Amino acid sequence: MSKPIILCVDDEKVVLKSLKAQLKSAFGNAYLYEIAESPADALELIDEFTEDAISIILIVSDWLMPGMKGDEFLIRVHQKFPKIVKIMLTGQADELAVNRAFNEANLHRCLQKPWSESELIETIKTALSL
Repeated sequence: MSKPIILCVDDEKVVLKSLKAQLKSAFGNAYLYEIAESPADALELIDEFTEDAISIILIVSDWLMPGMKGDEFLIRVHQKFPKIVKIMLTGQADELAVNRAFNEANLHRCLQKPWSESELIETIKTALSL
């Protein structure tokens, strides 16, 4: 059986590289770490993993991305996969979008960019222990 996946979604490659490195450093080989540069790519990946019976347990998503905002993306994910834990990273989300994600996507937490690595890791540890 495959390891569960933590999926990071952001339109900035440097952010994705940083997230992946921090997650690997904190959690080692406990999970697989996947990245997507857009919500559309992420939705495709989620469908592929689901078809292969590989579970995505957590998504860390940016809010401001071309094509689809993070709140809309996380709401879509939540409608199909309510058990996936969702964390949003943002430097620019408006309060309405964040509240919408909490209410309609069961958002676990919203972290501000630039995030603190320790806060991110602690948030994920807390989320996965629920």
